[in-house]
Amino acid sequence: SKRYRFIPTLDRVLIRRLLPAETTAGGIVLPSKTQPKIHQGTVVAVGPGFYDNTGKLRKPNVADGDRVYLSEYGGHDIEINNEELVVLREEDILGVIKEED
Repeated sequence: SKRYRFIPTLDRVLIRRLLPAETTAGGIVLPSKTQPKIHQGTVVAVGPGFYDNTGKLRKPNVADGDRVYLSEYGGHDIEINNEELVVLREEDILGVIKEED
């Protein structure tokens, strides 16, 4: 079967959401409907940016591989190559999560 690549336009970002744990620490299996939606993910692809009022291209502040915290609402769930992803505007990303040493 064919594989596809999604290239975001403008200031859109493609995110792979972190998956919730399927079992509790005690080993109880959680049904998918009871699992909370995780508002974190990893950037998979980034659009080129958007043009501001002066016509200047504003490049995105996130890059492939960044771990980000997402707004609770917004974005569009899509499926590509049997993988569930979310596309959203960069403004719906609340921040980048960085590891501290």
